[in-house]
Amino acid sequence: MTTVPPEVTAEIAGPAKNAETAETAEARNTSRGAPPEKSGGSFLAKAALVTAALSVAGSLLGLVRDQALAHFFGAGTDTDAFLVAWTIPELAATLLIEDGLAFFLVPAFSLALARRAADSAADPVHDPVRDLVRASLPRMSLWFAAAALALVAAAPYVVALLAPGLPDPGRAVDCTRLTATCAFTFGLTGYCSAVLRAHQRFVAPATVYVAYNAAIITALFVCAAPWGVRAAAVGVAVGGALMVVVQAPSLWRQLRRAPGAGPAVSGQAATEPGAKGVAAQEPVAQGAAADRALQTAIIWTVLLFALCRQSQVLIERFLASSLPAGAISHLNYAQKVAQMPMALSLMLCTVTFPTVARALAAGETERARDRVERDLVLAGCVVLCGTAAVIAAAPALIELLFQRGAFTAPDTATTASVMRVYALGLLGHTMVGALARAHFAAARTTWVPFLAMFLGIVTTAGIGFLSVGTWGVHGIAAANATGICVSALLLLRGMGPSTVPLRTRAVAGQLGRLVAAAGGAAVLGALCAGRIGQPALAVLAGFSVVTVSFVLIGLLLGAQPWPSALRSVRGKVRHVR
Repeated sequence: MTTVPPEVTAEIAGPAKNAETAETAEARNTSRGAPPEKSGGSFLAKAALVTAALSVAGSLLGLVRDQALAHFFGAGTDTDAFLVAWTIPELAATLLIEDGLAFFLVPAFSLALARRAADSAADPVHDPVRDLVRASLPRMSLWFAAAALALVAAAPYVVALLAPGLPDPGRAVDCTRLTATCAFTFGLTGYCSAVLRAHQRFVAPATVYVAYNAAIITALFVCAAPWGVRAAAVGVAVGGALMVVVQAPSLWRQLRRAPGAGPAVSGQAATEPGAKGVAAQEPVAQGAAADRALQTAIIWTVLLFALCRQSQVLIERFLASSLPAGAISHLNYAQKVAQMPMALSLMLCTVTFPTVARALAAGETERARDRVERDLVLAGCVVLCGTAAVIAAAPALIELLFQRGAFTAPDTATTASVMRVYALGLLGHTMVGALARAHFAAARTTWVPFLAMFLGIVTTAGIGFLSVGTWGVHGIAAANATGICVSALLLLRGMGPSTVPLRTRAVAGQLGRLVAAAGGAAVLGALCAGRIGQPALAVLAGFSVVTVSFVLIGLLLGAQPWPSALRSVRGKVRHVR
């Protein structure tokens, strides 16, 4: 992976724009018997860096997992069979861990925490957070278990639906029965992660993919010889259980805390000593808001959005199943490597999502808007720098990571070219993830994300069906990039007073300058990496040239966040003097 420029870290750590100082807020909240909400720039910076570090560790283990899969099974029929079964964990991760559950559970628990802080002095026994757990967890657990059992029973039909062109579906059916267990374990994982993030506890949720990928890698090395590709599916089943185990202690500690110990809601209405009349009404209003956050309509809007987003993978697997053996594998390897910058860029949005939700719950729309705008620019900066690096060093990167064992030089060439096409949509993927969080943070029913994603899926499917016969896997990758960019533009256009009223033109202008900087950096990096024959040196040189040139071209164009980052650095230097 390319190195994140230091200016980005400086900007992340910049002070948040609030109507009152951190010291004043802390004093007011302390007088109410609750610690202040941890929403300042310093806390968000530390949380983002820790989360990013653990996520990078999980992503690196994911690369090792893919390397092991490529080493043992190459890019042939065995790998295609497992990847068809792996569609279920990928779909479950989107619906239950990354997007679906988080988009309505984090706002729901954030509102419950706000209610706890507002009425804990009046009712120290009653705890809205525990009430919400008691009302939601048993029912959701039953749904998760039922979905897992249904998928196990319907495995042959699932494989026939996902990849009707597979020459030997038997192995895919066996793997699907094993991976179907993740419908239960991933559901519990997503629930735990959402509750912990609402409590501003980010370490345990960030470790889940470390445990998950470690289990798959271990299963491959221990069981690949006797069980074949089914060993990877066993690793998925075991890894899903470990994802719950690593979060359970932290979740138990949070739920055992006294109601008065929860983080306080920030906002003048809840903290001013003279606002007792307003504060007295807040528990009722916030309790109603927390109940609304779990209404059926909100849940369906979130799940349909997440399902549409993951449908891109379903479309790709369906189209690629009719191509020669290895097509599904080439797409998978290309995506897994290219998505690493996107995953890193969304870490900040994951950390700030509870802060945005709580700001909207307190009626601080401007604070939420400033946070979302800053997140969009910073996430765009990180993903575009990574996109330029991936495009510049694609052949050397794939050769370095995968070309060994059953993964041959032709596989490297095809995967690298597909990855370059797929990388063109990484900014769109990042914007969709960031903007969807902004849409759902208000805990209101909104169909804009679903409609935007649905139109993007229609675009993906249309272009894919038209181009797969001529361009093969490259046509599928181009369809993915185009469809997700359409969704991102629609989501940006749909921001308004009912969600977070962004200054769309200003954000688009900043992102446009970053895109230009990334384009220039990618060209320079490719020219440098292409002249070096040794893969490791080519990757190192390409990434270095991309990082330096991206920063310099960004400064030349006046792209954010460089000017504000430099102002922050100069201010700290003057303070030291």
